[in-house]
Amino acid sequence: MSDDRWVVLGLAHPRVEWFSRLSRWSTAAAVPVDFIKCVSSEEVLARLNGGRQYSALLVGGDVSGLDRDLIDSVRISGATVIVVGSAVERSWGELGVAALLPEEFERSDLLGALTDHAPPVAQVSAAVRDSPIERESTWRGQLIAVTGPGGAGSSVVAMATAQSFASESSNNSMVLLADLALNAEQGMLHDAREVIPGIQEFVDAHRTAKVPIEQMRSLVFEAVGRGYHLLLGLRHHRDWTAIRPRSFESSLDGMLRSYRLVVADIDHDFEGEKDTGSRDVQDRNHMARTVAAAADLVVVVGVATTKGIHSLTRTIRELAAVEVESGRIVAVLNRTTRNPRRQADAADALASLLARDRGVGDIGCPIFVSERADIEIALRDGVRLPNNVGKSLHAQLAGRLASRSDRGGSANPLPSTVLPVPIGPGSLGHWSDEA
Repeated sequence: MSDDRWVVLGLAHPRVEWFSRLSRWSTAAAVPVDFIKCVSSEEVLARLNGGRQYSALLVGGDVSGLDRDLIDSVRISGATVIVVGSAVERSWGELGVAALLPEEFERSDLLGALTDHAPPVAQVSAAVRDSPIERESTWRGQLIAVTGPGGAGSSVVAMATAQSFASESSNNSMVLLADLALNAEQGMLHDAREVIPGIQEFVDAHRTAKVPIEQMRSLVFEAVGRGYHLLLGLRHHRDWTAIRPRSFESSLDGMLRSYRLVVADIDHDFEGEKDTGSRDVQDRNHMARTVAAAADLVVVVGVATTKGIHSLTRTIRELAAVEVESGRIVAVLNRTTRNPRRQADAADALASLLARDRGVGDIGCPIFVSERADIEIALRDGVRLPNNVGKSLHAQLAGRLASRSDRGGSANPLPSTVLPVPIGPGSLGHWSDEA
């Protein structure tokens, strides 16, 4: 008989009968299970990150913290999730749950589920695992991210981009402008009288299930007269804490399943845990980092001044630092004059600054958007932007999207969690007698 045992985490309400029953079985050695009770999903995550190998998480179906993020975290650690006593009908298989058990399960039921789905601790391989997060191979739209330093007008450029693409007859109501900035301002620019639903409700809907397209479209607003739909952003900067990473990735995938083109207005801060040593910083910037990594094109907006070009260059370098290829970066110089000489000088200044950084490749010529007084009037009156505003943007962005599609690079996969690399036996050497 094998001496292998299962190390199982448990998460349920304290007075649930099966929780106590399994604890008694484990204590009496009636089942080969080391059972560890947890009082919250935070404790589960802390134990998973503690370095010990676990076989499975047995979790009550009515636990409030049971969502996509918790399930994916357990699976990435190498364990499986088994739900006990689910009173709510959910698509557990799509969420990544391995098995379901009734609340009155017997020892044979438990051992059968563990044998079929959970690895005993002595049989856990040290091989590198691929991310267990599976995504459907289905039709996905294209994604354009728009970012830039404060005051450059990136939010207005995002509006003009969405409006210009939505003006195509084939794209009517198939373009989404998503406000994913921490200081969300698209609601103000569109004179939105309502602030709910927004990105918080959109992400929350993806926490526990795959959301139908009709339901996702009910969580956005129609930009009247502009031809596209608008997903409102965070109501306060601090609300980023409500955006769970896995749920947001599923939300972004849902947007791309629902629309031919998604234009995302994002921040220009892409720092993560690797740069700062802070997991909180990475979670705060998760929306911007995820969108930039998955976007077909990343439009970086700046102004043609000394400070503006310097800030534009810095943002492009930060994108290159998070491994956004130069072929996906598009520089836009906003509020420029129509003087060809001055435009050429600005383009030369940008190129010379970027040439000093070997990490940034050739991003091509910038797109110039001229200064127009009627843009502010349109924003003040809450009406459609002038058609000529996005004309130059649309022509060049459409050309670059088509070029990427021809090269087979139009569907960047959503970034998956970076897994640790195991150290091979003997690769660290050994202590010598002298040491």
